[in-house]
Amino acid sequence: MASIDSSNVFIKEFQERYEKKLREKEIEILEHWKAQLDRIIAMRPDSIASLQTQVAKTAEKMANRLKILKKG
Repeated sequence: MASIDSSNVFIKEFQERYEKKLREKEIEILEHWKAQLDRIIAMRPDSIASLQTQVAKTAEKMANRLKILKKG
C-alpha cells in the first residue's frame, strides 16, 4: 500500500516538474519571438514593402528553427 502511495506521489511530482519546465520553455520561446517582432517595430520601416521584407525574414527564421527542431 505504501509503495503505491509513494509511486503516486512521485508521478504527481514528476508531472508537476515537467509541466513547469514546459511552461518555462514556452515563455522563453515567446519572449524570443516577441523580441524579434519588437525589433521590427523599433526599425520604423518607411514603407509597407520594407515592413513586409522584415516580417518575411522573421517568418523565414521561424521556419528554419521549426525545421531544425523537427529533425531532432
